[in-house]
Amino acid sequence: MSLSQLRQPGALQAVVGEPEVVEDPSGLLDNRVEDASARLDNRVEDTSAWLALKDAAIALQALQVQDGSIPDAAHHGAARLQVSTIIESIEQLRPRFPHDDDYLRASIADFSRWADEDFGVPDFYDSLVAFQPQQHRVDGIRHLVVFPMYTQNGSRDRHVEALLVEVIWPEFIAQLETEYVNRLFVSLRLIDFTPGYDTNSAVLFPETVAMREVPTFTWGAIFQDREAARYRRVVRAASEITKLDLPDEAARMLDDQSLTEKTFVMWDIIHDRTHMRGDLPFDPFMIKQRMPFFLYSLEELRCDLTAFRECVAIQKRLSERRDSGATLTPVEAEMLEQARLVQYAVIFDRIFRFAITGTRVRNYDAVGGQLLFAWLHQRGVLHWTDTSLAFDWEEVPDAVVALSDAIDELYWRSIDRPKMAHWLAAYELVRSTLTPHPASLWARGLPDDVLGGAPKGYTDEVLDDEFPLSMFFEALEKKMRAVISSTEGITGTAA
Repeated sequence: MSLSQLRQPGALQAVVGEPEVVEDPSGLLDNRVEDASARLDNRVEDTSAWLALKDAAIALQALQVQDGSIPDAAHHGAARLQVSTIIESIEQLRPRFPHDDDYLRASIADFSRWADEDFGVPDFYDSLVAFQPQQHRVDGIRHLVVFPMYTQNGSRDRHVEALLVEVIWPEFIAQLETEYVNRLFVSLRLIDFTPGYDTNSAVLFPETVAMREVPTFTWGAIFQDREAARYRRVVRAASEITKLDLPDEAARMLDDQSLTEKTFVMWDIIHDRTHMRGDLPFDPFMIKQRMPFFLYSLEELRCDLTAFRECVAIQKRLSERRDSGATLTPVEAEMLEQARLVQYAVIFDRIFRFAITGTRVRNYDAVGGQLLFAWLHQRGVLHWTDTSLAFDWEEVPDAVVALSDAIDELYWRSIDRPKMAHWLAAYELVRSTLTPHPASLWARGLPDDVLGGAPKGYTDEVLDDEFPLSMFFEALEKKMRAVISSTEGITGTAA
């Protein structure tokens, strides 16, 4: 699993972004649970057992050091009391999650062993292996998740974190997944959580859990409610600032959290599987090797643009059927609507949020957003005129697909290129649209001693902000800074 391996502790400290997981190519996992008892939740977030568990986890966090252990013996008495509360709470809550019973029993055993071994580096391998949310992709089903973990784009400390989550799996996604098979993809909604998720993190990855060995990872989850809520708040503000007249269907997303969540599920299920599909230069991320960060920009953008172009194709196919007189099923009608909305979401999330979120230190998601904006502007389908933003929507799909084609061609040619030649070609693709920093050695031409040396020399010469913000984005970032900051820890109920 190429991207999941990148999420080992420390592996992504030099870059900013959220690469996603990839799917099980075998497609053999059972996705559905028909047992109605699996839906027993009854407002778990309001129960005394959950609230006690959450408080105990927070109390433990104050005692843990970075690797998750509690080395100070003076704290062990207090830690045992908190672990006892967690175990008792899980026992009380177990009947509400019959589909997770094996996992919750294993969690109790892992917490007990951790306390018995005087709170060394925690090992929750057994409970992690037992937790299989990808086998229960039923809309509305809930999970209780308790692990010592770090949170992506949040704390790098491994703390005991507890979450209540709910699966988002509408019928049209279940149908879509038969064509875009992605059996390890899990779409979730945050119900309640400990402070590790009161951050920008919108993913739950098994790789972040403390464990004695690395198993074969079988799932990866994205909190689509957080993605959708961030999108709605940011795009609403950005469209007002830029005086963008949103198309009616795009405007509807800003007032409908559920609609937007479904849009993000459709986008991400296609994006996610794309990481291991296409004419790839063996592995686009060259696992366990440092690379210039703009290569991550192109890979994430490639996957987003693939989702865009696939939704263009889905829209075309279903529209032609409808226009020929065929009656679309309710599932097909919803898929048609969502295919169009994904196209708006990719464009607006990329240019309004990705481009100006995070630091300017090797921020590959930002470069991808900048590149999409500049590409559309330079092809005359995006306009910033009289301090107003506008799109020629009829022409936008072809322009976006053209950028997708350019990245795909880069990848196809790179199969026959040495690694460093691929890096240089990728840089030329980006700089053909984005202006590099004036001090960039890459832009001037790397000296012969670097060109003739090891890959490390190439990467060392990339500036932290190799492709600075344009004047448009500099101004937009200042106006949007408070809005983007306000989305930290957001959930669907707060959008």
